[in-house]
Amino acid sequence: MQTLQEKASQWSGVDTADAFAIDDTNLFQKLGLQTFINLSTNFYTRVYDDEEEEWFRSIFSNSKKEEAIQNQYEFFVQRMGGPPLYSQRKGHPALIARHRPFPVTHQAAERWLYHMEKALESTPDIDADSRVKMMNFFRHTAFFLVAGDELKTQKQQIPCKHGASKPAES
Repeated sequence: MQTLQEKASQWSGVDTADAFAIDDTNLFQKLGLQTFINLSTNFYTRVYDDEEEEWFRSIFSNSKKEEAIQNQYEFFVQRMGGPPLYSQRKGHPALIARHRPFPVTHQAAERWLYHMEKALESTPDIDADSRVKMMNFFRHTAFFLVAGDELKTQKQQIPCKHGASKPAES
């Protein structure tokens, strides 16, 4: 059985070593807090203004934009070498658990990545090498969440004697 990391690598096309190349450099020290705030602001501005894919925008409809921006940049800062801002405010990131209420499908991951790539391109303080490392990490992580979502769906179905399935008991 494939691990979530293996599925993420397969589906994303990003080798695990490339996905975690962000750990080779302290990107927080290199880029600074404001760059991560700008990246997250650029990203969520794109998401909340997404006119092409209303289904995608609707995933975020119950979230406040400012809180989404803060959650994202604090997670990025923490994951990329900075202080544990996210954990101090929200606890362990637990990405799969925190994304459980959302439909984290292949299509949603690709749309998220589309907006993130555009946000990276429109954040001038991010150099080309850092952008590649970050995009590899984001691509791998997006599909890690897809794999986690599929695992959630599988656990919601328990096989019955006759090959049918019924919803799992909570």
